[in-house]
Amino acid sequence: MTVTKSIATTTTTTTQGHIVTVNETILPRKYQEEIFRRAQEHNIIAALDTGSGKTLISILLIKWVVLQPKAIGKVVVFLVPKVALVEQQAEFISAQTPLRVRKFHGSLDLELSDRANWKSSFENADVVVMTAQIFLNILTHSHWSIDRVSLIIFDECHHTRKNHAYNGIMREYYQVHPAERPKVFGMTASPIWNPKDAEGSLLTLEKNLDATVIAVREHVSELLENSPRPVETIREYHPPPDNYLYLNPNLWDTLSLFQSNDVDIPWDKLQMKYHVTRNSIGPYSADLFVYHEVRARVNQLLLELDASNDRTGTTFVAENAMDMDNPPIHQSISHIPTDLEQIDSILSDFKPFFEDLNTSPPTVPIPVPLAWCTPKVKALTEILLAYHTPTFHGIVFVEQRQVAACLAKILSNIPELRGRIRCAELVGHGGGHSGRSKGGVNSGAGSGVNVKGMGLAKQQDTVRSFKKSYEEGGLNLLVATSVAEEGLDFPACDLVIRFDPLHHMVGYVQSRGRARTKSSTFVIMVQAGHTAHLDRYKIFQEIEPELKRVYQTRENPTRPTSPESPSDSEEGELEEDDPEDLAARERYIVPSTGAVLTYGSAIGLINYLCSLIPHDAYTSSPMPKYSGDYAAVLELPPGLPLPVDHLIYRGPMRNSKREAKRAVAFIAVKALHKLDVFDDYLLPSTGSKGKSDYDADGRKLMDVSEIPDVMDVLVQDPWILGPRLRMHVIAIDGVDAAGLITGTELPALDLTSEGYTITMRCTDELMFDPEEEWEMLRMLEEYTKMGIWFCISGRPITLPVTCFLVPLTEHNCIDFKTVQRVIDEPYGTYDWSGVTERDYDTTMVMNSNQYGRALILHNVRHDLTALSIPPPGAREASCATYQEYFIQKWTRKSREAFVPTHCPLIEVFSLPRHPSGLYRPAARLQDIDIYKRHTAPIGSIVPQGACRRVHFSEPVYRAFLFLPRICRRATDLYRVREERLQLGLPPIDDDLLIEGSTLPTTNATWNNQRLETLGDSVLKLTSTVHIMNKFPHRHEGQLSQLRQSSVSNRTLLARAKEIGLERFLTSEAQSLHAWRYTIPEHSDVVDCLTQVKHTVRREYPRRSLQDCMEATLGAAFLTGGIEMALRAGDTLGMSMGGALPWSLRYSRPPESSTIPPMFADLEATMGYEFHRGELLIEAVTHPSFTTSAGSSYQRLEFLGDAVIDLVIMRHLFRQFPNATSGQLSAARSRAVCGPTLASIAVNRLGLHKHLLINNVELSTAISRHVPLLESLSPEDAILKGWKYDPPKALSDVLESLVGAVLVDSAYDFEKTGAVVEVVMSDVLDVLTTNLPRDPVSELMVWAAMEGCRRIAFQKTQSNAELRRNDSVSVIVHDIAVVGPITAANLSLSKGLAAERARALLGDPNFGMNLARLCDCGKAIEGLMDISPEPTGDETALKITDETEEGFATIAKLKLEEEYMPSTAIPEEPEDDVEDEAVLTKI
Repeated sequence: MTVTKSIATTTTTTTQGHIVTVNETILPRKYQEEIFRRAQEHNIIAALDTGSGKTLISILLIKWVVLQPKAIGKVVVFLVPKVALVEQQAEFISAQTPLRVRKFHGSLDLELSDRANWKSSFENADVVVMTAQIFLNILTHSHWSIDRVSLIIFDECHHTRKNHAYNGIMREYYQVHPAERPKVFGMTASPIWNPKDAEGSLLTLEKNLDATVIAVREHVSELLENSPRPVETIREYHPPPDNYLYLNPNLWDTLSLFQSNDVDIPWDKLQMKYHVTRNSIGPYSADLFVYHEVRARVNQLLLELDASNDRTGTTFVAENAMDMDNPPIHQSISHIPTDLEQIDSILSDFKPFFEDLNTSPPTVPIPVPLAWCTPKVKALTEILLAYHTPTFHGIVFVEQRQVAACLAKILSNIPELRGRIRCAELVGHGGGHSGRSKGGVNSGAGSGVNVKGMGLAKQQDTVRSFKKSYEEGGLNLLVATSVAEEGLDFPACDLVIRFDPLHHMVGYVQSRGRARTKSSTFVIMVQAGHTAHLDRYKIFQEIEPELKRVYQTRENPTRPTSPESPSDSEEGELEEDDPEDLAARERYIVPSTGAVLTYGSAIGLINYLCSLIPHDAYTSSPMPKYSGDYAAVLELPPGLPLPVDHLIYRGPMRNSKREAKRAVAFIAVKALHKLDVFDDYLLPSTGSKGKSDYDADGRKLMDVSEIPDVMDVLVQDPWILGPRLRMHVIAIDGVDAAGLITGTELPALDLTSEGYTITMRCTDELMFDPEEEWEMLRMLEEYTKMGIWFCISGRPITLPVTCFLVPLTEHNCIDFKTVQRVIDEPYGTYDWSGVTERDYDTTMVMNSNQYGRALILHNVRHDLTALSIPPPGAREASCATYQEYFIQKWTRKSREAFVPTHCPLIEVFSLPRHPSGLYRPAARLQDIDIYKRHTAPIGSIVPQGACRRVHFSEPVYRAFLFLPRICRRATDLYRVREERLQLGLPPIDDDLLIEGSTLPTTNATWNNQRLETLGDSVLKLTSTVHIMNKFPHRHEGQLSQLRQSSVSNRTLLARAKEIGLERFLTSEAQSLHAWRYTIPEHSDVVDCLTQVKHTVRREYPRRSLQDCMEATLGAAFLTGGIEMALRAGDTLGMSMGGALPWSLRYSRPPESSTIPPMFADLEATMGYEFHRGELLIEAVTHPSFTTSAGSSYQRLEFLGDAVIDLVIMRHLFRQFPNATSGQLSAARSRAVCGPTLASIAVNRLGLHKHLLINNVELSTAISRHVPLLESLSPEDAILKGWKYDPPKALSDVLESLVGAVLVDSAYDFEKTGAVVEVVMSDVLDVLTTNLPRDPVSELMVWAAMEGCRRIAFQKTQSNAELRRNDSVSVIVHDIAVVGPITAANLSLSKGLAAERARALLGDPNFGMNLARLCDCGKAIEGLMDISPEPTGDETALKITDETEEGFATIAKLKLEEEYMPSTAIPEEPEDDVEDEAVLTKI
């Protein structure tokens, strides 16, 4: 790491004179500044010793480069050869610069196919630190390009040779025009690989990196002062003896008696490593290695047998599974080989010698005497004792991982070193470990000997512990492989020991660099008599100064013209790449994207493609097979849906086997790209988790990242008063009642509500005398406002209205006399003269004490006045007179009640008021809409003199009564017809399109959520059919990602914005007392009256757009089936292959093929005869049965899954019209889950008899599950299916069979749907939306309702030796209430744990019930505040129920899904709505 001159605290004085500490800055030394100056001028390779501060020079260069004009819009790339260095260098750069630093390595969760995130990551970073292979992948797949990089820094750049990723990057560098290339800066302590040709090595490195190797010239003394050389000594040791005073018999000899083919243990490999370890450190360490390796393998074999038993028949069924006090016992079904049992027993006998799980971390349980160790370990012990001090730090370098692990285990247990040494191993990543598992346990950690590699997190923990002092509990000795030679930031060591021989110059220089204090010692251990090892070391030691002089004294070196040179190899290394092979290499560039295929990337791409092929637990991972030597043959897995001739590729002759393998892989990738198996970025998938920038058709998606969560949009709206006004006649039960005037010609409508039939038709355009127009409009507005106040809102309106409701003459003209009468007497008249019995039940009145409540005259009681005495039993009987009662009821603080006593009393009935605009379309009418109400009206008695007769007729009042619903219906019709016209949608039914465009924010009794759920299934099927046919050679895994990129929320949102769908959505809530059809506040009234603007500003969540896309698709499907859905989807921009019907788009061969007789009964049961027999065979062929001559059912299963999904959803949608979206989804998931489909496959179709399988374990599992499934009733399948775990093949084959029917019928969905309904009829008959929740949902919803936010699931391992979680606990307020519960699979474990937790937490007698544990308080008041949904690019923010926050979030969402608004239209409250100012005025 960096050696610094000093650490200075930078201070800044503010304008107020205050001194502020800014930062601790590492200052460069003069030799570092010298290198930095030269790096500004040219591409250089800084050859400086370890610890001399090369990284600080790179920081200076980064700061300088980013300030250059050419660097604008570009990124600095800092490359490292090892994963651990990514974290280290990124942290250092972040600490020393204000730049945005991103880091990438294989352990981080960013997939290669995720183009959008790669692009975003680079665009939002100034510096990216990554391993070289990742950057090379990014370049070759054209996620980024060299010309968009300003500086590339190569840490440990001596690796830039042969086929290392560094060299691959530089090959891409040379493909760019010199003017567009970035600056290059290399860092190494060992620029020379081959000491025998030092000049050639330098020239090759310089050519590969397009840079010049330089060293410090001007400040050499300062460099030497700060990079001291350690004292180097040689320590000889005796060869290992043949015999030891050790256990007899030892573990290896005992195990050797039971080596057989019956136990899958790689004995040959074990034996080789055993002898290497024994010769290196002794018999005890060799047995220690064998013990842990064999123990891990035995545990794995026993686990596989146990899992096999689980898969082949042991399952939790019925109520016994719920008895946690007496859990089901697994009966061992698969036979355990005798030798395996013996080996397990032997390991148990030897356990006291090798394993102690009671310590953390696990250690060797016994002292290890030196008599059990080699003379080499004895010599090492003597060295450690000789150099040990209280502050001692040392590193021991070894070659092999198991030697490092065993040596680290025993050293601190050697009696002579006890209390002096605290030791650990440090090894490379090896076989794919990537740090801590999700459960927080390091995948490479454990009690065993770590020979498969160490995870990144474990490496970091070890390095951190090594930096601590011994007194602080830190390590003082590391036993390391070559991973510790380069880059990692260690403290300067007092002692570095080369335990195993040196093989090359780089290893010598790099390992010695760890001993960089003036008092450090570098010890070379050499076996006595091994002169070759000693001679090699002496050569390295003697030649190093000469090698340094080569690049310290060179002036203007001449670089070789060839891209490679023989000096690319180190001394003694066999040449790997033949010059003829190199000359024969090709590059394949995709013109449309610039993606590059090279010999170096081809094998990796083939492996990547095969890794995506789905496979079940009974099928081995699909792998490519290479055969041949110097002319390789590549055989691809039959799981790829390719023609037979494209599954096998033959390569050209090459001079090396590895080059032959690269050549044939190169040919295969080129061919597969032409077959569209690889896309134009040379990737087998276009993206993941909905993050792709393109849909399945390759169409670019707009960037939606800037769209706010809540959008402010202009929505189409008809309510204006422009220069041209139109009359619309409202008729109630066929009688014209009033006229509605607005500036837009509204669509004709009919509406049924409360037993009345309301219609509206546009009749004429109104023409006014220009001189009288404004006065007439003023009169109409005043009349309308009074009517709305009186009949609808109960409150006065202050803003100008955008429509007028007016009385009509018998010729349907405006009755201006009535209008004038209302304006003249807006509050009515006290003149009761002329009122006769004929006016009873028709005359409207209003009590001046309760203005705002409409009354209708029923009778005039001339026999009563306010001074009369109320009769017994009357509501007024509590007072002496009616007057006293009225005064008590109507008196307010600001006014007195007006109660005249000289007039008779009148009987009145309250008229209803319906300010809500909520209505139900024709398809959703209920009895409350169809039939008139016959409830008794609310009657009262009031003084006649306190009441005014109002000049509104009963028909006009009735029109005002229904006006909110008329306006809402007119708005809905106007918007959907404009949507259909402007977007070009097919003739979707008006009511369905209205429902699909109505957001939940309206609080209506219906909205788009049901249609969105249906549309989701429609989109899933239509996109599946399209990509299945568009990409006939892509396997199920690729198709799944393609479909995801087309149906993701991000894609739907982008397409909705592209077509402007937001202009047509209805989001307005219907307020009970606010009239919304007004000119907006602060608007120019004159402008609104003279100009036509059919828009209004609204706000609603952006997620509403993607919901409406799917809801529109669902509406089209209900209107005209799949054909109309295709037309609608094409208009909306979805990836469905266009509007052409499937029957015309995908024709089937006219000639039928023979159907094997074994399928005759199956066809009869299904009620369908196949046209193409090969489809039926493919549908029942499991991947284990496939050969190069045919495909498995995987693609058809992918299709059939979508078909069944839509058929079930359509059935539920029609069968349960009042079910919510959440209920529909829950019912569908029960019907299409694996156990339900498996029971249908067995009980209805007997598909287990037709299934073509070539796997004994799977066949056994099926045969054992069939009786269970046969005993499973349809009701149990729906209600208790989650407790069963049948082989997935049983449900897959049913789905594939349905997919085959769709293809065979020329994609006739209706015919296929009929087949599905017949096959699944037993389940459909019992399927309902009122299902009990599954245990996990039940626990979550209940917890949310109780307000608890501190519950989480916790996954654990039932066996510490296993590398997978199989048990689940429920943690409540940091207390494990249930678990860990272990079952056949993790999903079942979770279900059982959730069920048990719900029962215990709700039990008042349980000591840890929720009421006693939880102090969260109720938190349901925010239930309906639904947060915006991620749009695909946000899904990187993972929500998991393994955290309290995630559990609470998911629980809240589940509770919201089940929220069901009332099915009845709400009435207005019958409260006294009074405006004090108006009442005072009256």
